[in-house]
Amino acid sequence: MTSYRALGEAAWAWVLDQIGESDGPWLPVSVPGDRDEYRDSFYAGIAGLAPVLAEIRQYRALTDAESALAAGIVARLERQVPTRTDVSLFDGLAGDATALRLLAPGRESAAVARILSLPMPAYHDVISGTAGVLLALSWLGVEYPSAAAALAGGAEPAEGGLDWRMKPDYPSSSPNFSHGTAGVAAALALAGSPDPARRGAEHLLAIADLSSGGFVVEHTIPRSKREVEPVTYTWCHGPTGTSQLFASLERAGVSAIGGHPVEELRRRCLHSVLTSGLPERLRPGFWDNDGRCCGTAGVGDVLLDAAQSLADPSYLDGARTMGDALVARAVDGRNWRFIEYRIDEPLLPPGTTWMQGSAGIAAFLLRLERVLETGLSAPIVDRPDNWYAVPDELRVSGGNRGARR
Repeated sequence: MTSYRALGEAAWAWVLDQIGESDGPWLPVSVPGDRDEYRDSFYAGIAGLAPVLAEIRQYRALTDAESALAAGIVARLERQVPTRTDVSLFDGLAGDATALRLLAPGRESAAVARILSLPMPAYHDVISGTAGVLLALSWLGVEYPSAAAALAGGAEPAEGGLDWRMKPDYPSSSPNFSHGTAGVAAALALAGSPDPARRGAEHLLAIADLSSGGFVVEHTIPRSKREVEPVTYTWCHGPTGTSQLFASLERAGVSAIGGHPVEELRRRCLHSVLTSGLPERLRPGFWDNDGRCCGTAGVGDVLLDAAQSLADPSYLDGARTMGDALVARAVDGRNWRFIEYRIDEPLLPPGTTWMQGSAGIAAFLLRLERVLETGLSAPIVDRPDNWYAVPDELRVSGGNRGARR
């Protein structure tokens, strides 16, 4: 059977084959594909290769080509800082700062200064908005109380507590992690605003399905704004990501929500994930993605975080199930093709990137093998979206080592 590491290395080698050079490295989002507006982003560009390189460093030295790539990414991102105006985590400067910290600690300072000099986004959320910026800054140990206060002020009263739409007046709410209340509340908890964070969690508790020992909040509210599955189980819009909110609340000193210990609520989210039927493709639209944002690798990585922070081997078993699915679905032993069943040709081209392609999947597979080899005390390459959910003594990034202004 193909080992997780062998497959991860093969997938990474395939990604390396796709990298081009034009004023620094660039990466097509999919193959075949071209450069686009995501060239430098953490979500779908070269900044997203930084955590893969950081993961590789945990078990072997970088090759000359990989070292040159790392240097090229650092040089390209530093060169772009003075002209960048997007401050977000997954598309802008906060993602640049993350990549720079992972690859060249200390060289993220100009990106951080640029973030602090620019207005916060119109969006509230983790992907494109202020919540993502605060997650990155809290990981880096930088306080930004005015941004936290402005984000808290964007809340809307909702059943049981507070809700944040992706941006003001957005026609629907996406209450889970990537674009809504769970992610915003997590960012506020870590940025020193536990009261609005608690109120956000109370809203989620009020609208969640707690049956069968779980915790599930619908993808979109009102449901009429979404034409497909009302519930997903992913990092972005399901209990996988929402479990991280409860880890952030525990980190912030909040012990319980609505009478439920926050660890119980975290475990409830993960129970829903593990009993949902994924990673099987039970029906069209249920589980058609194997990436980090919306699919199997993202679930597996959060399960590894939980296994290592809660010392619970059942979550490691779950992560292995995700790894086995990735092994089974690999195309030519090196990439993955996701499915969009609503279009005429549902099999999508293979993606290359951190959040939607082989780079992110490879990093999960490499980490999985490393944890299986060395145990639950294996070092963790922490990032803005997970540092608070893992033990400090296992983190390797050096992020959040004392807040600074």
